[in-house]
Amino acid sequence: MIATEEKRGSGSGEGDVMAAAEKHERPPSVVEVASAESSEPALVVQTKKQRMSDLFTIFCSGFALISDGYQNNLMTMTNVVFKAEYPKEYTAAVSTRVSNALLVGQIIGQITIGLTCDYLGRKVAIVSTTLMIVLGGILATAAHGATIDGMFWMMTIARGIVGFGAGGEYPASSASATESANEYTLKQRGPVFILVTNLPLAFGGPLAVIVFLIVLAITTEAHLSTLWRVCFGIGCLLPLTVFYFRLKMLNSKLYRRGAIKKSVPYKLVLRYYWKSLIGTCGAWFLYDFVIFPNGVFSGVIISSVVPDRSIRRTAEYQLLLGSLALPGVLLGAYLCNRLGRKNVMMLGFVGYLVFGLIIGIAYDQLTKITPLFIVFYGLMLSSGNLGPGDMLGLLSSESYATAVRGTCYGISAAIGKAGAAIGTEAFLPIQRNLGKRWTFIIAALCGIAGVLVTYFFIPDISGADLSEEDERFRLYLVKNGWVGEMGELDLKAAAGDGIPAEIVQEDAGERDGK
Repeated sequence: MIATEEKRGSGSGEGDVMAAAEKHERPPSVVEVASAESSEPALVVQTKKQRMSDLFTIFCSGFALISDGYQNNLMTMTNVVFKAEYPKEYTAAVSTRVSNALLVGQIIGQITIGLTCDYLGRKVAIVSTTLMIVLGGILATAAHGATIDGMFWMMTIARGIVGFGAGGEYPASSASATESANEYTLKQRGPVFILVTNLPLAFGGPLAVIVFLIVLAITTEAHLSTLWRVCFGIGCLLPLTVFYFRLKMLNSKLYRRGAIKKSVPYKLVLRYYWKSLIGTCGAWFLYDFVIFPNGVFSGVIISSVVPDRSIRRTAEYQLLLGSLALPGVLLGAYLCNRLGRKNVMMLGFVGYLVFGLIIGIAYDQLTKITPLFIVFYGLMLSSGNLGPGDMLGLLSSESYATAVRGTCYGISAAIGKAGAAIGTEAFLPIQRNLGKRWTFIIAALCGIAGVLVTYFFIPDISGADLSEEDERFRLYLVKNGWVGEMGELDLKAAAGDGIPAEIVQEDAGERDGK
């Protein structure tokens, strides 16, 4: 039986695939297949229940990613607090180590959970990430040690655990949100995705500062240890607000049709998606190389230009900076369908070039007028949100088939976080050796590189139904000899079953054209 199927898969070509497709009169989204244990049809998931699950999945992704945004920006003001409370112990090396712990954890989490959400399902991955964020947040809040340095080592480990969970949220939440939005509101999938992913992530910055200011008003600067511990503790509560709904969610119809739960043909995946992976990985590396250190150290930058260098005044300017970055997210969502994903992303990178050069060249003059400096700084960050901030997650979700969406998204995001770690590690040495203006000039150079990577490697996606890419990928696997089952529950079937005839004809037409 296996030999027969391998022969059919490897050498037959489109005739056999067309025949397999024509056997299914119903579209793949409603294919009913027999279970392996009996001749009875597998359990069919109710449409109403699925639609309700899709709606809650979309909204819960947004609420959960607010927590990620909060965690990403939590160190912005706590770096200022630690520097004030522990001036001798909190050296540049310790600051970089604690900040990078989140990044290292995110890299590991993005790859691990990216694979998990493809193999085991979106629900298992999402529940796991929530628990890791809560566990890491509790440990960070309770950080202690025999010495101050020991306390910072415990905090480093705790932030790494938080990073694993927060990093895993990227592929798990984004993949599930994309698939649910595709089913629930296809035409507005792009804007909806942005509003429940990058908007909450970007809002996490101002939220972290708002929480900081409220807690600071209560504790005052006389109790800095209480201040940062309460801020860390609040980070534990945010992901728990949607935990119940996540326990009740269902995997999407796209996942139930397209998942590959064993024997994933990664060589074929790489051959099929190599160009897209260069694009999403390269662009994400450049974006995070700029945005993450400018987020982590923006509090330090602002405190250096604020006349009295008070913690409260620094936090107020930090809130203004974070608020100025938010309109870029909304503008990107508005332009997404109008200009196209690829064009909007290049527009955002051009913003890095323009505002990075303005700040870098006129740094000495701008820093004498703090509000003007903050405005230009905010415009640079806002252009990042408008372009790569909005579009990278969307394109990394839409460019890949459901079977490998989590994996390819996770790899792309992990390469991005590697860029963030390198940028964070290099940020302070660049300031010391080249001068503070050069952090902005380098951001402008990254903008040029981002435009080139986007233009040559990012696919121009129009917002078509994700099931079409799934079926093209399925056909590609079958034509290249892969034999296996895809999907789960009511939509589980052999790889060659249920491929729509129009997809086969489209592929034949493309090859004839060549």
